[in-house]
Amino acid sequence: MMQFKKYTFIALFGLLSLVSVSCAQNKSAVKVKTEITTPMPFSDQQNEGGWVLNEALSDEFKGTEIDTVKWFVEGLNDKYYIWKGRAPSQFVAKNVIVENDKLKLRTAWEPDYPFIKESYADGNMGSSQYGIYKDGTPMPVTTAGVLTNKRFLYGYMEVKSKVGNAAITGAFWAIGHEQELDIYELMGNPKNKKGNIREDSYLATAHDWSPPAQRPTKIFNHELDLGFRTADDFHVYGAEWGEDYLKLFIDGKMIRHFTQDELGTSFVLNNPMEIWLDSEIFFWLGLPHKEELPVDFEIEYMRVWQKPSDNLLAEDAAFYGFEGPILFEENGRPLTLLPESSVPDEYQKFWTIDGGSEKYLSIAYGDYYKGVNSLEFAGFSKTESLEVEKAVAMAPEGSLELEAGEFSISAKVWLDQGVIADKIHLVLQDPELEVTFGDLRKLPRREWITVESTISRTVASGEKDAIAIEIRKEDLPKTRAAKLLIDNIVIKKK
Repeated sequence: MMQFKKYTFIALFGLLSLVSVSCAQNKSAVKVKTEITTPMPFSDQQNEGGWVLNEALSDEFKGTEIDTVKWFVEGLNDKYYIWKGRAPSQFVAKNVIVENDKLKLRTAWEPDYPFIKESYADGNMGSSQYGIYKDGTPMPVTTAGVLTNKRFLYGYMEVKSKVGNAAITGAFWAIGHEQELDIYELMGNPKNKKGNIREDSYLATAHDWSPPAQRPTKIFNHELDLGFRTADDFHVYGAEWGEDYLKLFIDGKMIRHFTQDELGTSFVLNNPMEIWLDSEIFFWLGLPHKEELPVDFEIEYMRVWQKPSDNLLAEDAAFYGFEGPILFEENGRPLTLLPESSVPDEYQKFWTIDGGSEKYLSIAYGDYYKGVNSLEFAGFSKTESLEVEKAVAMAPEGSLELEAGEFSISAKVWLDQGVIADKIHLVLQDPELEVTFGDLRKLPRREWITVESTISRTVASGEKDAIAIEIRKEDLPKTRAAKLLIDNIVIKKK
């Protein structure tokens, strides 16, 4: 049976409670006022941003072992996601340690470890076999990496951490569909003192992995002299990620603010991301010495906050903004899933445009209300007419789950000059219900406007519920149909 896409948000607000303690011996009662608070971003301790902790992604690293419900551990049960580490170092599950209320990602010198007989090619920087440097020198270094099992769209992510005092990285980063954000890459003791990461510097980078996914992929970066060694003490590093901006923080102070206005379509951080914590060899900064290992990349906590939304599609706003896939996380993430992949599977699915509709409908890059994409109806000329009864873009079965009730449904549309389609139809599939945005020809042209309708359902979504977007022949002129764009579909409860 197809499982529904869930629109849930797991979070707890701060509580204030009074605890009454009875003293049986003297038959008196003592009232103790106990304040229980949910932690807030280090840069927003008063929570002026209205943040809510996402507990499904956050971790305080209590106990004695990693929580594998929250985290995928590279190498655990011989399973690796995407890669096995940056050779010559290799990720090893036993190097993931939870003790003393910290996550410790250990890097060790292990000449007896049975390294995988594979090589890893690192772009223009060369290729090495695991356990052996590219010049043939033994380099038996094991490291560690973990990543969240869930992804999230927009929020505030933060760690309190300290890197190991060696030529080995500590990295706090995230990837999603066609995108990567390196919130930091730090190194405690690089051997190349003139490289792009020093023991007292910070590097943040974003990468565009849309095809062709080949270097250079960097779209922006930020380097900073810190004034302290990153291996000497714990510091708090954070990133606030919104639909058209990114803010970077160290110890509560904002150090950089990127906006889509600055970057245009280079602002690719538009899809849900998973968070990584790992250590790697950056051989262009020098190799770690046997004498300085083992070292630990230590993380005191990793937290994610998000802002509540009344948009019932908020978790999948990227999909309903035509930026990328909708995720069926309950089906599990394929271990070979690369950021640049647009191949549909049970984990990620895309809008389907076929059956002759592809001549008229497409995902348009560079024309958008938000993000970098929209759905385009291309129109047709004076010598053409619509060759199908309707052009349809179809969301995957099971991608919509609504309770019974009354809702508003809206979208942003951009209408070209000329004789436009008079209607756009959104058809909910299970149970079937048609929503019509009508009288388009009366609306302003060549600007983004909101169209909205109200719907009522007496029963909740069935297991095959989804949205189909239709442009119908009956609503078009016979010739000379003008172009239109659709973006940002939103559903709210009335």
